[in-house]
Amino acid sequence: MLTALVPACLAGWLIWDSMGDPKSGGTSSLPTADSTSIAPPASGGPSGGATRHPKDDSGRPLTGKVVVIDPGHNPHNRDHPSAIARSVDIGTAKKECDTTGTATNSGYSEASFTLDVSRRVRTLLQDRGAKVVFTQDGDRAYGPCVDERAEIGNKAHADAAVSVHADGAAAGQRGFHVILPAAVRGGGADTSAITGPSHRLGTRLVTEFSEATGAKPANYMGDGTGLKVRDDLGGLNLSTVPKVFIECGNMRDSKDAAQLTDAAWRERAARGIAQGITDFLNR
Repeated sequence: MLTALVPACLAGWLIWDSMGDPKSGGTSSLPTADSTSIAPPASGGPSGGATRHPKDDSGRPLTGKVVVIDPGHNPHNRDHPSAIARSVDIGTAKKECDTTGTATNSGYSEASFTLDVSRRVRTLLQDRGAKVVFTQDGDRAYGPCVDERAEIGNKAHADAAVSVHADGAAAGQRGFHVILPAAVRGGGADTSAITGPSHRLGTRLVTEFSEATGAKPANYMGDGTGLKVRDDLGGLNLSTVPKVFIECGNMRDSKDAAQLTDAAWRERAARGIAQGITDFLNR
């Protein structure tokens, strides 16, 4: 989540209700379950599901491509509040290392959601021939910090990088959106080379995610385009490769939460993300 997080897109975890502000570099955390104005994408159908299956590319169209998938937050962040609260340099400012993320009212965490969807995306991209690098796979004590998340993509010389999240906005605020890097230059940040390609990656993700899931662009930001430009996220500011964040829905809204906690919907979400990346890399 990147709208309302506290500093700091699997059953049986303790239910907790911590929210943070992903704007500090992360976006949301734990139990489990079963701006620029651009023309909005064509509707993919009702928000409950897609009207048709997303496209599948034949063969292995991503052979030779490197994709970094960044599952937002970490299920263990909540156990390391001091470590994730320390400040890191995001080029133009200082922000928290990471945050816990948000959760649904029933306790399904954003950190669990992002890992589930990211693993599904990885399988789809690998089947298409891509080399997929994760920033974390639930195998770290916490984090990584937002600056390291960017560095992982840079060191991998990724052809595309996508950070997967779910938002923690107010109930009634629904839909998904993709966050694009602003033109930022200062300190260790210089996004001048990636704003254009990141914009193209973002627009393809909006189209394919909507088509695959039937979800509509957020009704609370982006003017219906599903796109939002931000300059306060270390994961974008410090990136030297095309990168975007996708907020797959609002965990704090009961209707969006019903989708986010549904495994079949998460598979469709993963297909939309994978197809958007594929479209971008085959442009």
